[in-house]
Amino acid sequence: MREAVWVLLALLCGVAVARPEDYPSRPITLVVPNPPGGPTDTLARIVADGMRGPLGQPLVIENITGAGGTIAGAHVARATPDGYTVEIGNWSSHVGSAAIYAVDYDVQKDLQPVALLAYAPLWIVGRNGLPPGNASELMAWLKSSLTPATFATVGAGSGAHVCGIFFAQKTGAQFQYVPYRGAGPIIQDLLAGHIDLSCLDASATLASVRAGGFRAYAVMSEARWDKAPDTPTLSEAGVPEATISFWEGLWAPRGLPQPVLQRLDAAVEASLADPKTRARLDAIGQVPFARAQQNPAALAAYHKAEIDKWWPIIKAAGIKGE
Repeated sequence: MREAVWVLLALLCGVAVARPEDYPSRPITLVVPNPPGGPTDTLARIVADGMRGPLGQPLVIENITGAGGTIAGAHVARATPDGYTVEIGNWSSHVGSAAIYAVDYDVQKDLQPVALLAYAPLWIVGRNGLPPGNASELMAWLKSSLTPATFATVGAGSGAHVCGIFFAQKTGAQFQYVPYRGAGPIIQDLLAGHIDLSCLDASATLASVRAGGFRAYAVMSEARWDKAPDTPTLSEAGVPEATISFWEGLWAPRGLPQPVLQRLDAAVEASLADPKTRARLDAIGQVPFARAQQNPAALAAYHKAEIDKWWPIIKAAGIKGE
């Protein structure tokens, strides 16, 4: 009888320790669905550094790759909704890949939106040594080439993959698509000249382009990117309405207590308002979303709009999970 009483007291104490108002009392795991070195991983580490002060606990990065980021999404969807497991996701993991992979969770219903973080344009990049010197020459060269150019993607259904398919449809180009687990390995192979082209987050590749490691042909935005004003938009190069941005958001498991959700949301807002965080994001070409969009409702609405826009296009293209 006495042992049962002690067990009950221990359980009650455990409940008290786990109260939402005590959150967080230990480090938080921040799941990243891409390998180290890519744009999502870099952004995660910058934002996490800024969240540490407001939360009073560090965010420990855990890279979980595979299946276009859906393995990470499943891991977070199944995690205990206590605020100690959160995930940074992006267009590829939460829009593109969610449309083509058979997953055992619903990307909208089983994950709790926390806040929109930042975005950057995608752009067409190519290895040094390719004959074309600009976007117009690139399209002409692709049309006349007897051998398909190799085109790196961050897996099936990724922003890079959809960008490549759209580009090919608009220009008549032929590509041999080569899947990678993340942008980091693609950048390495572009620098080494092992792959011809890709469509990557401009923020992740800006330094390499500036250093002459490989060439940027065109940016996939409505206007030229202020970090690379000499690079034309693809629309300027003759491919109209060719726009797509690579955005990032923060999610948690569904069922998160409201006080915990509010604490995480406030920490994101504080991080993105911090001049140090903003300077680091600006240095890599990432643009924080407006303060009014740094909340759960805004991320939920933005995410739904992107799914409504891109899922029909992806499914019509017949893209299959690898």
